[in-house]
Amino acid sequence: MFAIIGAVIVFVSVVGGYILEKGNLHVLFQPVELLIIGGAATGSFIIASPIKVIRAVIGDIGKILGGKAYSKTDYVEVLILMSEVFSKIRKEGLVSIEADVDNPKESKIFSNYPKFLNNHHAVDLVADTLRTVMTTSIAPHELESLLDTELEAHHEESLIPSKALTNMADGLPALGIVAAVLGVVITMGKISEPPEVLGHSIGAALVGTFLGVLLSYGFVGPMGKNLEYLANEDKEYLNVFKVSLVSFVGGAAPQIAVEFGRRVIPANVKPTFTEVEDAVRARKK
Repeated sequence: MFAIIGAVIVFVSVVGGYILEKGNLHVLFQPVELLIIGGAATGSFIIASPIKVIRAVIGDIGKILGGKAYSKTDYVEVLILMSEVFSKIRKEGLVSIEADVDNPKESKIFSNYPKFLNNHHAVDLVADTLRTVMTTSIAPHELESLLDTELEAHHEESLIPSKALTNMADGLPALGIVAAVLGVVITMGKISEPPEVLGHSIGAALVGTFLGVLLSYGFVGPMGKNLEYLANEDKEYLNVFKVSLVSFVGGAAPQIAVEFGRRVIPANVKPTFTEVEDAVRARKK
């Protein structure tokens, strides 16, 4: 939603300022220039990107429009889930959650947390980690190193769409110049025409440079930055699971392990100790 509002502000500010200065909108309306720039940018993106990158970019565009972000409620849900899992393990042993780990969607614990279940990266992280702990004697520091490697690999993969859009944005000003040069070439063919005709033709050519720069810094570049922020938020969300799990495997009590996880939540959405404690108690009731 906010991305749409931002795009409208950019468009209204640029076009509105042009109109206030008595600019002629007819000159700015150059669909062929837009075709040249947009088509060339799309083609170069396809040339540079494997099919998996193209699919990732298309899939992540919806995230920009949806404004996906993790709220305090989402993080409280994570901490309650971890508390429930850790408490069950402490009371009944690791074997008690084997069925939950093997089939998370049918789990009596996990099925109570739909936001968690809809995030397959989080589900895989928790399930694979608990399965590893059940089947091996991995040391806490080795587990932490393993999870750090997994999170870093996931983060690098999630940044691919952002980097692809940023690369496209970097090329748009140059493609705008290409469109402008083509317009100048056409203008040279009209050199015998009256000055008003030449002026209109040159103005139309310069619109190519304008469009290339506007699309780059006003739209495509910010979209790439938005996806980068979303990727960082995903990493922060998964990091709460990692810290809680490592702490519990290291011997911490369930409440302490949950507190370790709470401490790494971003400040703007971090619940207080009392809020988490009250939520856990309410869940137990």
